[in-house]
Amino acid sequence: MNLKSFIKQFLIWRYKHISQKNFVLLLSIVVGLLTGIAAVTLKNITYFIQNSLEKGIVFSQNQLYFILPILGLLIVYLIKKYMFKKEMVPSVPPFIKRAVPSLLYSLLRQKGLLSYKLIYHPLILAPLTVGFGGSVGLLGPAITSGSAISSNLSRWMHIDKKTRTLLIACATAGAVASMFKSPIAAIVFAVEVFSLDLTFASLLPLLIASISSVLTSYFFLGDEVLFNFTLTDKFTLHDTVFYIILGIGTGIASIYFTKIYFAVYSFFDRFKTRFAKLLVGGLAIGVMLYFIPPLYGEGLSFTKDLFDGNYLHALGTNLFDEYLDNIWVVIVLLIGFTIFKAVAMTTTFAAGGVGGVIVPTMVMGSALGNVVAKVVNNIGLGHQVSESNFTLVGMAGLIAGVIHAPLTAIFLIAEITGGYELFLPLMITVAISYMITKNYMEHTIYTKELAERGDLLTHNKDQNVLTTMHIDSVIEKNFVTLKPNMSLGDMLHKGVSKSNRNLFPVINEDNILVGIILLDDIRSIMFDQSLYHSTSVETFMQLPPGFIDYDKDSMRVVMQKFQDTNAWNLPVIKDGKYYGFVSKSKLLTAYRKELINFT
Repeated sequence: MNLKSFIKQFLIWRYKHISQKNFVLLLSIVVGLLTGIAAVTLKNITYFIQNSLEKGIVFSQNQLYFILPILGLLIVYLIKKYMFKKEMVPSVPPFIKRAVPSLLYSLLRQKGLLSYKLIYHPLILAPLTVGFGGSVGLLGPAITSGSAISSNLSRWMHIDKKTRTLLIACATAGAVASMFKSPIAAIVFAVEVFSLDLTFASLLPLLIASISSVLTSYFFLGDEVLFNFTLTDKFTLHDTVFYIILGIGTGIASIYFTKIYFAVYSFFDRFKTRFAKLLVGGLAIGVMLYFIPPLYGEGLSFTKDLFDGNYLHALGTNLFDEYLDNIWVVIVLLIGFTIFKAVAMTTTFAAGGVGGVIVPTMVMGSALGNVVAKVVNNIGLGHQVSESNFTLVGMAGLIAGVIHAPLTAIFLIAEITGGYELFLPLMITVAISYMITKNYMEHTIYTKELAERGDLLTHNKDQNVLTTMHIDSVIEKNFVTLKPNMSLGDMLHKGVSKSNRNLFPVINEDNILVGIILLDDIRSIMFDQSLYHSTSVETFMQLPPGFIDYDKDSMRVVMQKFQDTNAWNLPVIKDGKYYGFVSKSKLLTAYRKELINFT
């Protein structure tokens, strides 16, 4: 029996014995398990490459690690060019450059159907990027691989689009849970990023997938958490003002992070070929690593050293070693790391590397939190704060600001460090950082390009329904067109008598709409035969109350135009020419139907 026959027989048995609800729960277990295995595989391959390079005689003795990223990017480039020749995500527009935005676009425009190649591509390319020192994380590739597994499993099991979306969200939750061993944050992340309605129908599969995935991680990697954090200094009321300052700092840093992200990409878009981007990006990363060694790789060891208070080891061997007994030199170096971590991360992406954003954001936030604590402790205020606590909370503040996911930031940092006692300062810093960033930037690095093109799903259900609709589904073309110089008699015999509509578009020889005629406007004179030859269409036509641009107007704009004009029909213009009409009745009918399907 081949695979197709087996799946067919299984589906027949499933329809007879397992309800749809229970089948989705079973699939969420499978998705969580497979995503957990993918995440563990990703980690192990990456750490194997890192350990192999660290033990290499040439690089360990001669400190030539700064040339490793360009070698890793070169290998990734060659694999993409000669082994993975075909596009990994068919029909995803070129403006989408990262994993999560491509998933959001796929869910909206491609029914969540992902290529099976995305299952293993990230498992090869991301370890090479990170293992050779690329300044990116592993969560994005884990989400991509898990989502591709979920998508293809859904396709084989003949799952509908709505359930497929839920299972892809389950894969995302599973990836977060497995990578960070944080099941609660994983669920919250899926809800915040994928704009899911938090109902029992969606919560239970997310919970099951998260548990399944984190148990898989425990089975293969043991019970060690990402950071071994022991709370030694409890939160005091006197620290509140400094956590507020940290929230302001992380909010400003989040804005900087987002702006530098798009600025670096814009710079690299000037280069015509991938190889040119690789060469420039690899050299730039090498230079940054030479002066700031902690930029190498994900940077988790850097953050662990800051937690332990070992900032000298965190900064590594650099050109300023003889000045590190001066705490202000240390602070300046940490500020430099904070500034250039965002540059190094985006440069790695733009040069062709494969990785994620979350971990570099956490590492950058830890450095910023440590800087704030060191400044407070050394400016002579007579008040000492916990540097490890501020390092921890800084991570949450930057995550909340960069990806606009405040609840994810709070639970993620609390879970991966066991720092639940710091919930109050986490909430203070995260809330301030999120408010500052959200007020300044409506969208994140995940959503900005999608939102600009009207391809973004949000928690606004009405907006989501309009986003999923396409204007082609509501355009009507069964209107009899008239010419401006046509006489009233011809209009009645060739137009009115042959149409079942009460509206007539008037177009010229170039098919450009010059006006419209409503049946009500000519009803009082249409039987006056003395006017049949003495008057023409131009006499009675009027301009429509508004126009719909086929190429530019989203469905949300179309709905707004109907509201603003109070019209029942609006003409559609495509490439400057008449294309058809949209009626309010058909638009509302299509909206109601899509709303039922969506919910």
